[in-house]
Amino acid sequence: MTVSPAAVVQAQLDAYNARDLDALMATYAHDAQQFALHGALLAEGHAGIRPRYAARFAEPGLRAQLLNRSVVGNFVTDLELVYRNFPEGRGTVEMLCVYEVVDGRIARASFASGATTMLA
Repeated sequence: MTVSPAAVVQAQLDAYNARDLDALMATYAHDAQQFALHGALLAEGHAGIRPRYAARFAEPGLRAQLLNRSVVGNFVTDLELVYRNFPEGRGTVEMLCVYEVVDGRIARASFASGATTMLA
């Protein structure tokens, strides 16, 4: 049975919001890469990706709200509003996430941060 790219990315988002590190890592290929959109490599492989999410999952109240999803072939683009704890306090940041899904796992992901808004 083939899993659609959108289903893989949704499973990743669900695991992120549940702070389930093992379920999240199961959506990534073992040699997956994460990038800043059009830029630097942020992490490579499970050994590089896992600690990034483990640190993020320590934030209380962390969650991502999907605003829009587009799918073109094996590419999935999500626009999200991520609720975070910043040094200045609680806020949101817009995130553009572009995933390439190969053989039922995320092979490459690129991220761009948008506006940050502090919550009252």
